[in-house]
Amino acid sequence: MIIGHIGARRGSKGVPGKNFRMLCGKPLIDWSLDQLLESPRIDAVVVSTDSPEMYDHAVAKGALDIGMRPAHLATDDAPKWGVWQHSLAAAEALAGTASAFVDLDCTSPLRLMEDLDGAIDLFQTKAPDMVMSCCHARKNPYFNMVEADETGALHVSKPLPGGVWARQNAPAVYEHAASTYVLRPSYLRDASSIYEGRVIPFVMPPERCMDVDDPLDWKIVQFLMKDRLNGAT
Repeated sequence: MIIGHIGARRGSKGVPGKNFRMLCGKPLIDWSLDQLLESPRIDAVVVSTDSPEMYDHAVAKGALDIGMRPAHLATDDAPKWGVWQHSLAAAEALAGTASAFVDLDCTSPLRLMEDLDGAIDLFQTKAPDMVMSCCHARKNPYFNMVEADETGALHVSKPLPGGVWARQNAPAVYEHAASTYVLRPSYLRDASSIYEGRVIPFVMPPERCMDVDDPLDWKIVQFLMKDRLNGAT
């Protein structure tokens, strides 16, 4: 059984109320929640929130009635890992033992259903502890990221013998894209943070990884979503 999960806090400093704010005709949360509810591969869906409005909305759409998020997991600095652990336990208490736990970040609404399927396929094929969405980094620490030494002089952040003089010759590096995660439930129960086990990348196009964190992000995501809905390529 695969459990699908959405975490959606009520508060947001960058874009107030963003998780339930209307984006191109529906609340931001629904762009991710609807993917889980519509996917034939997801057997049960849970939403972890401290917002009664979002909670009632999610349950009415078909999410499991796991109760509101505990107060200690609803603070600004509450770790995502603890929220996931609580949601997994609450979901399994109602729906049974899970074979995978899938989290979609509701602030990344531009993912496609093919991304959800691709992440699950990678998890089932490679059998890691966790699949994590990533995109190729726009800057590379072996090539065009620099830092200052004690004298203030700049140097490549991760120098290699002989140097790297063309981007295509630099080792691949990724940006962690807060979009799509697939976890082995036993790993989620036992570990205390993301990188303790074998975590592998699911590489997505950068335009589908955009995360709403501030008003400019919202404008860009809204523009891209309108383009998609209008059939732009």
